[in-house]
Amino acid sequence: MELDIRSERSDGICVLSLEGEVDVYTAPRLKEALVQQLESGCTYVLVDLEGVGFIDSSGLGVLVGGLRRAKEKGGSIRLVCTRDSILKVFRITGLDKVFPIFADPAEARQF
Repeated sequence: MELDIRSERSDGICVLSLEGEVDVYTAPRLKEALVQQLESGCTYVLVDLEGVGFIDSSGLGVLVGGLRRAKEKGGSIRLVCTRDSILKVFRITGLDKVFPIFADPAEARQF
């Protein structure tokens, strides 16, 4: 399956809405989108995972790398996710302690 990435920027927050699968084949596109947002001056990034059906370690690695870059610029990355299968991956890897994960997109925007 492919990965569709939609981006929008409002009030100094960049939102990346993902739809599809984040795996070894699609993770480079996510990395490119994250780097592009961070390099364009957007240090607060919200990644909406509601449309993601699968994420593997390469996708997680891209998110961790993006978080590191954001923190270097004084920013952060927050996630929106309510899908149990995706949340389970974050819990198993301990990344639920690294990323702020929200069920409500409006709440996640409160950087």
